[in-house]
Amino acid sequence: MLNRQGRPSSPGDGAEAINPTFTGNRALIIEEALLFETGRIDVTGVDVEEVEDFEPRLGAFERKDPIGLPGFAEPEAMRHFVRLSQKNFGIDTGLFPLGSCTMKHNPRLNEKVARLPGFADIHPLQPISTVPGALAVIDHLAHYLKTLTGMPAVAMSPKAGAHGELCGMMAIKAAIAARGEGETRKVVLVPDSAHGTNPATAALIGFTVASIPVRADGTVDPAEIKKALGPHVAAIMLTNPNTCGLFERDVRAIADVVHEAGAYFYCDGANFNAIVGKVRPGDLGVDAMHINLHKTFSTPHGGGGPGAGPVVLSDKLAPFAPFPYVVNARVLVERAEEVMNGETPFGRLTAFHGQMGMFTRALTYMLSHGTDGMRQASEDAVLSANYIRTGLADLMSAPFGDQPCMHEALFDDTWLKDTGVTTLDFAKAMIDEGYHPMTMYFPLVVHGAMLIEPTESESKASLDLFIATLRDLALSAKRGETERFSGAPYHAPRRRLDETRAARQPVLRWTPPEPIKDAAE
Repeated sequence: MLNRQGRPSSPGDGAEAINPTFTGNRALIIEEALLFETGRIDVTGVDVEEVEDFEPRLGAFERKDPIGLPGFAEPEAMRHFVRLSQKNFGIDTGLFPLGSCTMKHNPRLNEKVARLPGFADIHPLQPISTVPGALAVIDHLAHYLKTLTGMPAVAMSPKAGAHGELCGMMAIKAAIAARGEGETRKVVLVPDSAHGTNPATAALIGFTVASIPVRADGTVDPAEIKKALGPHVAAIMLTNPNTCGLFERDVRAIADVVHEAGAYFYCDGANFNAIVGKVRPGDLGVDAMHINLHKTFSTPHGGGGPGAGPVVLSDKLAPFAPFPYVVNARVLVERAEEVMNGETPFGRLTAFHGQMGMFTRALTYMLSHGTDGMRQASEDAVLSANYIRTGLADLMSAPFGDQPCMHEALFDDTWLKDTGVTTLDFAKAMIDEGYHPMTMYFPLVVHGAMLIEPTESESKASLDLFIATLRDLALSAKRGETERFSGAPYHAPRRRLDETRAARQPVLRWTPPEPIKDAAE
């Protein structure tokens, strides 16, 4: 049966299939047509003044036909975006267990401060003399980042974690070139337990990547690093805590052998939220490390918006930090834009200094929590992950044995053998239970990986319900109730999609549907 929009009126199974609706709506789950199907080109919710005559300067690129975008009255546009928001799962909806991504609560205090006049309305092209307060905020945040990491310098301009990786590795590349070894040190070592962006970053700027295997316990052996080192190695990119959710206990020994070989130690700081206030990376021998402000200091994560990935640098790399950067002259805070004091920076990573909203939010989080509060956040994140790990240990298999984890608990699919249920099936069934799935099939060193990170944001009651839900699903899979999984999700606005076909045969253009004839005809 088709609804009045020409679509199947029952996107799911169950009661909605037995009792289809004319609209396709299911109570508060609204079935909305595409904007191109409902909009009109002659309607707009915004009053725009007529443009005066002008001489176009686009030449052959000037548009000759109407743009053809659909228009809507204000109530229609508002309803559209509200309905979209109701189909989206976010951290304000419930526990968001994505491992390695740290989907944590963003305190509203941070949002309030970031929206204060003087922060929210400044522009990157303003004269420097008009924004001394903003520069002071950047400098203040930089001070705390250096204090928490035990590093002497920080580059604040990178816009995200991967951008920070690029910054740190470009500083390393510039330092190697300054030593006259740019043509010989071409290899970067990357353990199998590192973040996936690490090898991509190294390859992007011309390095060759050499993989380092992990031990049976999920950590890196310094002996394996030492075997791979030589005059051809520029650096190692190590994630610590690593992507298996484990702290690299031999990190100091690894740093020592890397430095003895004349190479640099890049630490992926994406998981700094597990150790902030507990361990200073500078004390571990780190030369460069990016910090994801959204993961450690509660700034918003994802959504296509601006981020921030500051990079702390050791004494050896500090002279190579990119422009611009803030110079604290006690009385006057200035911004350095050109070479001074014999520095040899690799240049400019981005046009402007950084993302002011993220800086303001992160500094607010630091000041409101203090050293003890940030330390407790790290401890609570680790406690929450281990609470989930032990709560599921008797039903789900851990790839590296029964050992404490850091901020995230990792399971594999060994326990699903012979059940007819896959990691993907299990994740889809979680959607029916009202949870966003955990990170699946990553890290790649674990088959059928399920990586769960609860963060410090969740209460014990929230964790207990999550554990009970996963236990119920696990027991259902072990009982052979495959139908609960194979067709899931059953209760989402859309059923399971053919993800392989969507990736290989994407439909990127909307085609108007054929007119629907009335049944009476």
